[in-house]
Amino acid sequence: MRVLHVFRSPVGGLFRHVNDLARSQQALGHEVGILCDSSTGGEAAAKTLESLGKTCSLGVHRRPIPTLPGWGDVAGTRATVQLAKSINADVIHGHGAKGGVFARLAARKLKRPGVYTPHGGALHYDWLKPPGAAFLAAERALRLKGTGLVFVCEFERQLYDRKIGLGGNPSNVVYNGLWPEEFAPRQLAADASDLLFVGEMRQLKGVDVLLQAVAALPAATRPSLTLVGEGRDKAAFETLARDLALGTAARFAGRKNMAEAITLGRTLVLPSRHESFPYVVLEAVGAQVPVIASAVGGIGEILPPDCLVPAGDIQALAAKLQGLATAGQAAQALAASLQAKARERFSVATMAAAVTAFYGSIS
Repeated sequence: MRVLHVFRSPVGGLFRHVNDLARSQQALGHEVGILCDSSTGGEAAAKTLESLGKTCSLGVHRRPIPTLPGWGDVAGTRATVQLAKSINADVIHGHGAKGGVFARLAARKLKRPGVYTPHGGALHYDWLKPPGAAFLAAERALRLKGTGLVFVCEFERQLYDRKIGLGGNPSNVVYNGLWPEEFAPRQLAADASDLLFVGEMRQLKGVDVLLQAVAALPAATRPSLTLVGEGRDKAAFETLARDLALGTAARFAGRKNMAEAITLGRTLVLPSRHESFPYVVLEAVGAQVPVIASAVGGIGEILPPDCLVPAGDIQALAAKLQGLATAGQAAQALAASLQAKARERFSVATMAAAVTAFYGSIS
């Protein structure tokens, strides 16, 4: 098959998903092309896309794609139609809200199979709030007959059905996957802290909850914490850490790739208020790292209940962190067991094969 993947910004988990999927589909003998935004992602995205362009036989194509809905979407849809036609795409697969708009409209125009993977997107919004109502109404209007839906977790499929409706369209849940080399146990850095956070520095990720939970523990036994990432709320979190008198117990390490970040702490903590199916949890499990996370999104499809805490509950998180001091071998045994299960359930090869088979089922 000749497949065109369409999405907006080449950053984050969505970009990793498309990157992995495109490379694997090429390896399976299909021809793949990419269309994404030209104004975001910076140097890191440019390097990844350059490498991807050497793999994808139908090329990597970039153009300005605005975040918010507007007249630019008309030009974006037209460009998607022209590109899909020029490369004779058999399937047009849109990722995220904006990629979903372009891909579905182009597929209808060209009378070719269209596939949409939300990756959270508009699903984070609420019908009762004005911006959310507009985004969700647009999603419902684009619920075109014949469009296949691929979700990265069961939570996301159920949320989509509840907020927008599957509309009788074929759908499938295909989990994100890891490469074989990502299932190697990590080697801790010499200065590794007790706890590790990796993610965007945003209120959505619950960094404030984590800092307050650490501060709630006795100073004499307080675990050390390394926070990896950048974002709009980082300065506020640094101020909060000072106000809580955490001192050297909380270290902000800036942005790092996951291979380095995962070596900086013994237990990964993800206290998010909202998530879909976060790669950071999957990558930690693959590296045999103990994880504590909020019981939100599809995280419970990766981790057992003993690893989960209610989102936003400072005291529950503090209690779970305090229990780490005596977890010892039990925590490591659980991490090894979760890694073994992940090898069977969460591989890039399985993901690519399942998505590509789904294309065939709707063609």
